[in-house]
Amino acid sequence: MTTSDRVTDGIVEGDTRLGAPARVARPAPAATRFRAATTRDEAFFAALYASTRVEELAVTGWPEAMQAAFLAQQAAAQHVHYVRHYEDAEWWVLERNGEPVGRLILARYPSQHSIVDIALLPQARGQGLGSAILAEVIAEADNAGKPLAIHVEKANRAMRLYRRLGFATVEDKGVYDLMMRPAADRKTADAADGRVAIS
Repeated sequence: MTTSDRVTDGIVEGDTRLGAPARVARPAPAATRFRAATTRDEAFFAALYASTRVEELAVTGWPEAMQAAFLAQQAAAQHVHYVRHYEDAEWWVLERNGEPVGRLILARYPSQHSIVDIALLPQARGQGLGSAILAEVIAEADNAGKPLAIHVEKANRAMRLYRRLGFATVEDKGVYDLMMRPAADRKTADAADGRVAIS
């Protein structure tokens, strides 16, 4: 983490950036924008995490207070893990009408690019935002000539989307699958202007 001394990437003086400074501005779907994530986003990240697990916990029969406490604990643990292990990744918050609706954490390694996390609030799902974000991330990896990796929970509804976009399971990690999309042939990527068709 670094402390910003000027306004850049949506970071206000005094905010603490999460992750590495962006190399370039991140393209965002229409009517949205990406800005760099800061420590001020931690409450949003906790709410975002909870929104991705609420259906799973609904079947436990736990009282609401117990569910909320569990989700808060799990969100905090995830955040600590990401900060500790992905400090060199780019952390982005997706905003629509000035309000945060999603997050993207993208790591670039010499051998591959890796989506550490991609998530949208329920009200932002099912509108093509996730597909559009993935298309840009895939195009970036293709243009760099690198494969793209992501860990996906086996029960995640987006699994079909990842497979349709060319990701395949390369390792069973228990609850998660490590999925990889090979780098596109450079000529194919250039011919397509680096864009991936979403059908």
